[in-house]
Parts: sequence; structure tokens; C-alpha cells
Amino acid sequence: MRSQPVSLALTAAFVALAATAFAADAHVGTWKLNAAKSKFSTGAPMNNTVVIEAMGDNMKVTVDGTDNGKPTHNVWTGKFDGKDYPVTGDPNADSRAYTRVDDRTLELTSKKTGKVTVSGRIVVSADGKTRTVATHGTNPQGEKIRTTAVYEKQ
Repeated sequence: MRSQPVSLALTAAFVALAATAFAADAHVGTWKLNAAKSKFSTGAPMNNTVVIEAMGDNMKVTVDGTDNGKPTHNVWTGKFDGKDYPVTGDPNADSRAYTRVDDRTLELTSKKTGKVTVSGRIVVSADGKTRTVATHGTNPQGEKIRTTAVYEKQ
């Protein structure tokens, strides 16, 4: 009979450890743009919704927005390991890399035919409710762009 309380204690300890080990990534979720808190230079695309999903050991980032009034949609799947992975649907990039700085911070680099077009930093707030994306680069027309986009978790 003594083994039952020990096994329950071990099971509870394992569950607690597993929950900690597999805690959700702060970036995962659906993020909606708060345009009132954001700043976009002329000619910069506006990403209205960003959905980040864990897919096995990969992450999938789906972005919907507008560029010069036209709807945009792009998808990237890869790891937050600093390596370039293909992105589809982005006229400004054919690959993107995310580098994890810490649990709440990523750096990103988008490239078109190997040339950096956009780079920036993504920070999720300590409470996990907001995500700020600061980028700079060049749009397909060759214009310099700079954005600070603030998103709220849905």
C-alpha cells in the first residue's frame, strides 16, 4: 500500500515537470494589429493579423495584411534558429530567418534572391498580451521603409 502514494507523488512531479518543459512559446497565438499604437512609413505594407503555430519542432507564421490597399497573404514555416527558410506570398522576400534572442525576443531577416530586404526585432511583453515588431528595410519599389507594429493577442 505504501507504493501507491509514492507513485502518485512521482506522477504529479512528472506532470509538473512536463508542463514546465513544454510551456507554450510566448510568440505562439493569433495577433491582431493595433493600428492606433503602430507607426508605418509611406510605402510600408501593413500586417493586420499574424498567426504563429507550433508544428512539431517547426513554427508556422501566417501573415495577412495590405500593401498599397491590396490584400496580402504570406506563409513561412521553419525553426527560430537563424537559418533561412522559404516564405511564400511575400513580394519582398523569398526567404526569412528568425533568431531567438530570449524567451520573448526574436530577430528577423527577410531576403529576396539572397539580398536582405527587411530586418527587425520582435518582442512579446512580459504579460504575453502584446507583441511589438520593429522593422526597417526596402520595399519592392526600392523605397526605404520603417515600421513599429503593435499587436494584441487574441
